[in-house]
Amino acid sequence: MSKPVRVLLVGAAGRMGQTIVDLAKQDGAKIDIVASCDIGDHIEPHMSRSDVLIDFSHADAIDEICRLAEGHKQPLVIGTTGHSEKQRDGISKCAENVPIVYASNFSVGVNALFWLTRKAAELLGPEFDVEIVEMHHRMKEDAPSGTAKTLAEILQKARKIDKVRHGREGIIGERKPNEIGIHSLRGGDVVGDHTVIFAGTGERIELTHRASSRETFAKGALRAAQWIVGKPPKLYSMQDVLGLNSEK
Repeated sequence: MSKPVRVLLVGAAGRMGQTIVDLAKQDGAKIDIVASCDIGDHIEPHMSRSDVLIDFSHADAIDEICRLAEGHKQPLVIGTTGHSEKQRDGISKCAENVPIVYASNFSVGVNALFWLTRKAAELLGPEFDVEIVEMHHRMKEDAPSGTAKTLAEILQKARKIDKVRHGREGIIGERKPNEIGIHSLRGGDVVGDHTVIFAGTGERIELTHRASSRETFAKGALRAAQWIVGKPPKLYSMQDVLGLNSEK
């Protein structure tokens, strides 16, 4: 019987961190949380005892996390969102030396939504206008969500669109040809809802994913942590973990 993957968890006090800890306890044969840290804690002393680091802390912690991962040649699973372009560049540079799974959403269902969105965009073409609507709990700081940004990136690539417009709520001015709109809503305790709307003349297609439990994300993150150990340095996505990138 193989030994459990030893995980160093950063962001253990947050909603996602707590869920990951709870799930790992249920599956101790495969996952062992050897250290649970938060912002302000010393991470480095625990690096020698872990096989992989999972980060669900804060975007501002990523530079230090990447530095430590490179120094200890430790794989990373990054679930934190809201990184700046400079921080994302730093993650890409770090992935030249250590394997990293970087995903805006670890849910298997959401990654199916990513795949379906790309396929729909390719099939429907520019005759269909595209809008993204996302809603999360009132405490979520970043808007649009990381998942909504990923959906927009998929649509931009599939449709060769440069313009993405965003509004916190409601309608965002007059719609211009060949652009994507993202609408962000915040309220209550919504875990995460995402809808991609393809609106044509006389017909409309809507692709929706609704998360009712954070366990879906935590399970995916732990799955990614088991998968990434032993992989060569590269920036991977959850699509790679699930094998969805094998079909382009």
